[in-house]
Amino acid sequence: MIQRISAEETYPVRQQVLRPGRPLRECFFEGDLEKDSFHLGYFHEGNLAGVATYVARKNDLFETSLQFQLRGMAVLPQFRKKNIGEKLLLEGETLLRQTETSILWFNAREVAVEFYKKYGYHTVGEAFMIPNVCIHIVMYKNL
Repeated sequence: MIQRISAEETYPVRQQVLRPGRPLRECFFEGDLEKDSFHLGYFHEGNLAGVATYVARKNDLFETSLQFQLRGMAVLPQFRKKNIGEKLLLEGETLLRQTETSILWFNAREVAVEFYKKYGYHTVGEAFMIPNVCIHIVMYKNL
């Protein structure tokens, strides 16, 4: 079951998946508390299993002004291979289409590029390193 959650509720999942061994404070992402941002949580038997954050953020690579950035999508290891990432992504797309957002973009980890391609996302530009994390590349989809 997917429902909206607070930014703070995303942090333990982000920490375990995206920032293992790092302090919880490093799981706060720019845009988390902006008024147009929203956070989705996937619950399995009452336990938070996965999270995704959507932030109204313009990327100059795209001309349109109605853009959102996907940030911090993470699924706990014990819940992987259950299509939770897919469900969080598709629910976010559905909600953004209701706002007339035209592009969803994000910095994808190199290891996740093929996952996003299955859902119609494209890469743009060159891969780059996010310090202390890993190599990423910008991906996007016209909604």
